[in-house]
Amino acid sequence: MKQNFINIDSISDVNAIFNAESPDHPLVSVIRINNPNIRKKFDNEHFIINLYSIAIKDISIKDLSYGRNKFDFQSGTMMFIKPGQVISPGDEEKGVDDDGWMLFFHPDLIRQSQLSSKINSYDFFSYDLHEALHLSNKERNELKILVDKIETEYSQNIDRHSQTVIVSTIELILNYATRYYDRQFFTRSVFNKDKVSEFEELLAAYCDSDQLQEKGIPSVQYLAEALHMSPKYLTEMLKKEAGRSAQDHIHQVLISKAKTILLSSDKSVSEIAFELGFEYPQYFSTLFKKKTQFKPSEYRSLN
Repeated sequence: MKQNFINIDSISDVNAIFNAESPDHPLVSVIRINNPNIRKKFDNEHFIINLYSIAIKDISIKDLSYGRNKFDFQSGTMMFIKPGQVISPGDEEKGVDDDGWMLFFHPDLIRQSQLSSKINSYDFFSYDLHEALHLSNKERNELKILVDKIETEYSQNIDRHSQTVIVSTIELILNYATRYYDRQFFTRSVFNKDKVSEFEELLAAYCDSDQLQEKGIPSVQYLAEALHMSPKYLTEMLKKEAGRSAQDHIHQVLISKAKTILLSSDKSVSEIAFELGFEYPQYFSTLFKKKTQFKPSEYRSLN
């Protein structure tokens, strides 16, 4: 069956796709999933979203499992979409969520605000669907109040303060989401520690094999895909559990191997660099000095 890709470039496009009322504001809209008039079924349609979107939907999961832990989150799942992502809604008629909502906003809404320069720091816009945020009742209610405020603000007479209030409320939602993700990382601690160990074993096996010379230094993207995680989520998890990013872990392993080779062989710095997967020896020397305070040749002469 041929897939149908549809671009969503504006708030008007959003309201047309969901059969919602014409937007009260050209740059932001809240779609209520319990609205009986909106379209809820999509047949083999895929949407290229060129807007930001934040959504809460009830996935009705009881005793959701993460590793050896189980959690009961029936209050909804929070998902984040950034411009350029593709989504496939599927059949939404099953298990309609009475309190679910979707917030869409155009990049132009925040372009002249401080949020424009900060929004890329909210890494959860790059998380995979299975890394979505699961909310408690209390958390969900806190967010509903903020979404209600946004809808009320753009539904009344829009004045010169409206955009500032709307943007600041969106930023508050994102800051709450950051807090809730911290909570989720904490509640998944056992599962995350297992994943950290799996990551470290994967990295060590790669660096102890011929892959370093054949394929070069492993990227965070490569390691994340091997673990069925998004690079952003992997890095955030490692920071929470081990205090270092994925890239820092990679560098630590490489520098440790470099130290061993420097002290146990008479190979040149260039030979060691190529053996460790570095394309340019100068980059290896720069990284080594950054991590140890010594050039490779200096480190060798100290021992």
